[in-house]
Amino acid sequence: MIFSVFANLNNNDTENIARDMLSVLNETDCTVYFENKYKEMISDVCSNFSDSSSLMNLCDIAVVIGGDGTTMKIAKKAAILGKPALGINGGRLGFLSGIERNELNLLKSVANGEYQLDERMMIKTDILDENGKITKTIHCLNDAIFSRGDFARLIDIKVSSNGRELLTTRADGVIVSTPTGSTAYSLAAGGPVLSPNLNCFEVTSICPHSLMDRSIVVDSNSTLLVEISSDVMNNAILTCDGEEPVAVSTDTKVAVSVSEYKARLVKVKPDNFYEILKKKIIDRRA
Repeated sequence: MIFSVFANLNNNDTENIARDMLSVLNETDCTVYFENKYKEMISDVCSNFSDSSSLMNLCDIAVVIGGDGTTMKIAKKAAILGKPALGINGGRLGFLSGIERNELNLLKSVANGEYQLDERMMIKTDILDENGKITKTIHCLNDAIFSRGDFARLIDIKVSSNGRELLTTRADGVIVSTPTGSTAYSLAAGGPVLSPNLNCFEVTSICPHSLMDRSIVVDSNSTLLVEISSDVMNNAILTCDGEEPVAVSTDTKVAVSVSEYKARLVKVKPDNFYEILKKKIIDRRA
């Protein structure tokens, strides 16, 4: 079993977790790789290093030490290569993490192949120009967020499903999320929590100028088309999984559909989704 570790070891807390992780894995027959740039930092406990572009290709499992944002980013890259990802919570919530920092002994089970894979649906966003040509494609594990830009002014958003109007709203924006993303920004915007084994999209308006605007759950066999209008002084942006935003003009349309890739998260503990939800979100906020 080969593990490649993705972590920012310049964070002292993360480095400590990495060292504790290595002390556990060094008792197994697995091989662990880190980025070359950390060679001087941890060469006393690790002897396998590679450049960042090769780490994902080398491994059987991508191990992430960090918060949900880091885990999500690496899990998406792993999904494209058909590889699983295991998150070790080095952040605050760790909703996508399979192991907490005080549970590192569970890594022995992973090294012995004693784990399950939790497959998560992803969405694909195709940005279309005025001629309908795809100019950019982005895959999302959590959500695609259409929002107003620099000015605190509402934008008009139309969402169609398979050519039929689904939603027209004036709002700060609209979130199209996967079931995995239903516990992220969509939840904060008032959307429902969806079990991650469902195959659907959740469409949630952000601060809509309406008393009746509610989230809509759409079958994932649908293709959603999002169109945005804003006044001459304003602009709109598309942000996928919290990464670099893309400008969305009035002439731009965005098609949202199911991605051909699925994120595969390593699951070691017996907790089901609702137990994790209670532990990580409900009890935490009580």
